[in-house]
Amino acid sequence: MLFKVSATPIFDLDQAPPEPSMTWLPKLIGFILSLIISAILILADQNKLPSSAQKTATDFTGTWSGTFFSKHANVAPFAMTVVINPDAHGYLIGASTLDSDCLKDVRLEVTVKGPQITLAGSDDEGDNITVRGTVDGTGTRLKANYILNGSASGRCETDDGTGNLAKR
Repeated sequence: MLFKVSATPIFDLDQAPPEPSMTWLPKLIGFILSLIISAILILADQNKLPSSAQKTATDFTGTWSGTFFSKHANVAPFAMTVVINPDAHGYLIGASTLDSDCLKDVRLEVTVKGPQITLAGSDDEGDNITVRGTVDGTGTRLKANYILNGSASGRCETDDGTGNLAKR
């Protein structure tokens, strides 16, 4: 005889192969169900914020204007208007106009952390300003401190003070 019959039933062609164990089937079904339930919960909760986050979120975009007063008696107050909008990448930037002897048309970078905001930038002549403040509960009034650093031209020295910006 050319063929030898194996003692192992799996190679015995006269018998049906043994049935695989079905202990993995309930585990697979449970795993698939848990994936489906997790996906449904994630999708259902995707656009929801906690209520505390919704209360503190302030929309800083738009036009803000107000007056700043120096801590130094020999420095005149100045008016400032800032238009805040997102740039092409979604970051907030501000274009400002100022009625100041020390600073003109500053492009500002805007940083927001909760109700706190920082506006920082410089004009074409290298004069810098940083405005830091906190917005009130209505989201329409910013109480702030500023510091202005004059350029090497000597046109203006360092100045600091306080002021308010109101959203129009």
